Amino acid sequence: MALKGEGKGPLPPLLEQYVELCAQYPDYLLLFQVGDFYETFGEDAERLARLIDIVLTRKTSKDFVTPMAGIPLKSADTYIEKLLAKGIRVAVADQVGNPKVEGLVNRDISQLITPGTVTEARLLKPDANYLAAIATGDGYGVALLDVSTGEFRAAHVYAVSSLYDELRRYHPAEVLLSPELYNQEAFREAFSKRFPVMVSSGRFELTTAKEVLLEQFGANHLATQQTDAVSRAAGAVLSYALETQRGQLPQVTKLERYDPSSYMQLGEVALTTLEIFESQRGTREQSLFAVLDDTRTAPGRRLLNAWLRHPLLDASQINKRLDAVSVFVHDGVLRADVRRDLYKMHDLARIASRLAAGRASARDLVALARSLRLIPHLQTLLATRPEPVLQALLTRLDGLVDIHDQVSAALVDDPPLKITEGGLIKDGVDDVLDDLRHSAESGRTFIAALEASERARTGIPTLKVGFNGVFGYYFEVTRPYYDDVPDDYHALQTLKDRQRYVRADLRDKEREISRAEVAAQSREYEVFQALREVLIHRASDVRDVSDALAELDVYTALAEVAANNHYCRPEFGEVLEIHAGRHPVVERYHSFIANDLHLSTDARLVMLTGPNMSGKSTFLRQNALIALLAQIGSFVPAEHASLPIFSTILTRIGASDDLAGGRSTFMVEMDELADILAQASTHSLVVLDELGRGTSTFDGLSLAWAASEYLHDHAKAYTLIATHYFELTGLANRLPAARNYHVAAKEEAGGLMFYHQVLPGPASKSYGLQVAKLAGLPSEVLARAEVLLASLEADRDTRSSQISECIAAQDLSRLTPMDALKLLHSLQDMVHGVENNTDIPETTSPEAHQQTVVTSTSYVSATSLSREEPS
Repeated sequence: MALKGEGKGPLPPLLEQYVELCAQYPDYLLLFQVGDFYETFGEDAERLARLIDIVLTRKTSKDFVTPMAGIPLKSADTYIEKLLAKGIRVAVADQVGNPKVEGLVNRDISQLITPGTVTEARLLKPDANYLAAIATGDGYGVALLDVSTGEFRAAHVYAVSSLYDELRRYHPAEVLLSPELYNQEAFREAFSKRFPVMVSSGRFELTTAKEVLLEQFGANHLATQQTDAVSRAAGAVLSYALETQRGQLPQVTKLERYDPSSYMQLGEVALTTLEIFESQRGTREQSLFAVLDDTRTAPGRRLLNAWLRHPLLDASQINKRLDAVSVFVHDGVLRADVRRDLYKMHDLARIASRLAAGRASARDLVALARSLRLIPHLQTLLATRPEPVLQALLTRLDGLVDIHDQVSAALVDDPPLKITEGGLIKDGVDDVLDDLRHSAESGRTFIAALEASERARTGIPTLKVGFNGVFGYYFEVTRPYYDDVPDDYHALQTLKDRQRYVRADLRDKEREISRAEVAAQSREYEVFQALREVLIHRASDVRDVSDALAELDVYTALAEVAANNHYCRPEFGEVLEIHAGRHPVVERYHSFIANDLHLSTDARLVMLTGPNMSGKSTFLRQNALIALLAQIGSFVPAEHASLPIFSTILTRIGASDDLAGGRSTFMVEMDELADILAQASTHSLVVLDELGRGTSTFDGLSLAWAASEYLHDHAKAYTLIATHYFELTGLANRLPAARNYHVAAKEEAGGLMFYHQVLPGPASKSYGLQVAKLAGLPSEVLARAEVLLASLEADRDTRSSQISECIAAQDLSRLTPMDALKLLHSLQDMVHGVENNTDIPETTSPEAHQQTVVTSTSYVSATSLSREEPS
């Protein structure tokens, strides 16, 4: 690395050291300790100042000047967190020599911190923090590693849409792309819009990847029996993490291969439109997760997130979860007692990870002991219940009493942050340590008594014994008593109105105390290391207990939500029967009208009509969310719910475009519809809101009509469709399993009233003008629209009647080809209103008048659409 700066002379030694360390880690932003600051120089300084908005200064030496920017050591975490949030990888170089020694202080890299490999508790949020890698090979291999807990998962998918779906579920903080993917510019650009990309060359080579996996897990481990794509991805992510963790990942003990098809499929679109993890605003607030997350522990929060990512497909497994939730729903006292204990629990999963890696601090071990102290009471609480699922949890919570006893006996209740400065170990734990402490304390006692004895000896009433980090211990005498100072006092420092002195025996005692204190600190560290070394072998036991506590936390959290919000336990069968269903998020913020839904193989397609703002979209989403909640093992917002087990929930809701990707709103809609039609089956729940609205009326209506027929006839999926195309309500007369429903609304003296009730049958009208009035459109526009609407509806009815009468009057068997052609031209003229358009009210311009005439034709031939092929 060449350092940007001015001057012709050689770099100062400090900057040479900086450049050397930068060259070792070219992909990282180096924070270089200089005293009480972490500094950067040259272009890195300019970059740092720009990234975190700090002042840029200059480093000036005799022959060289360069930009410089730094952050205080004491607030480094705050700035590092900002850098990680921007996707910046950070290398921290700390001073490893004594700064009091003359000459250049040596520095070495102490930490490599990247967004996906953070392990420091102070930089981590409670959620999982995944590092992901993707490689190709007959599809895509996806590997996901949470270094902070040791969780390591991998899957093989065959389509890029499935790849996006998986990554959207896990929301990785950092993603490594294999070279063949990164070098595809179109793929890289499309991918980087969704996920943070980091490129890592050389880690995806298959042979190297397998060697890394073999070294981490051994020859017989499942990790060596993966597809090539999975092996490459898993090896790459493991290699990258090993680099940042200084070659050690003992907390990563297994690679779990999972099959996404073993769980309910929730695509990227469904996760977004149903607002599972984030609202449309991009925040956790007002999402389904926010409603359910009443967990008391960080591992519980992560487990709840995992359950939402992968709802179950096996009714027996779902019912086991529901059994546990049901216990806590109906036993409020037990629920409150358990949750009270869980609230005091620390993040045992991450403590176990740091313990396995040999990096657990004294505070980690004390937090572990405090948490384990609560387990006997939890065991007593669970022992009162006979349910098998709770008895299984009870068994998993056993066996860590000895860890609590060891830590509690050895460590003080509130240890310091650093483990090398003493103050960790209790008295009476180690005889050598006790002797050293006694020596240091004896010296301090001697000095404490020295002040009184010296006052008596010298007759100086203001004499004091003081201490500072520069001079050590000293005698201090005020000006009036300078003449009384004994000859064995040697002047050390003169201040404004006092002098400081030292004496040989005081120096000897100081050295004696210092040697004892340093030795005691060193011995404390040895004792702590020995304790930590013993506990390293129990890290897996701590992790197992953490898993059990997380499960207990999720059960009680779901029960708390269910009890407080009047949810019911769902049942499973072939028929979907929801009585008084509600939207779990919307009802938290607004008064809510509950609604019923019935779907079966004989009534599997619902066509829902009604005005805008009436709640059609909410009704569609709430039923999809109820199905999802049921399959994670949660109670659901309804008075009664019986549902099939759905393998996938497919949604097409709302309007959005992808201008950067060259896709219009309608193209996005068609892409989503194509995916739905390709995936839909008898085990799917399909939710469609406003199909075909981004194109002409005939095109949109035809597409919506045909898609509805396909879902009914071929996919046979349980389908909910909200539409403003009233022509689609005719499908109920053509499709045996189609039904019409509408959301009730009524015009009253005060305006349009929304009742938010879903009732059988189609809506009578769309109330578009009434909704426009509520939106505040100018009265002139509304008045003109009313006139045009009345005219268009009348014209539509007249022409439809004329066309029907014309066709009915023909004897088609007697028509010659020429007569048929003339008849067709005549009908076309009637449709286009060429011969009779005088009934359209005048408007402000001829162009607008003609546009109104043409638009009106959209209401005519839609009535003639048929499922049958033309003869």
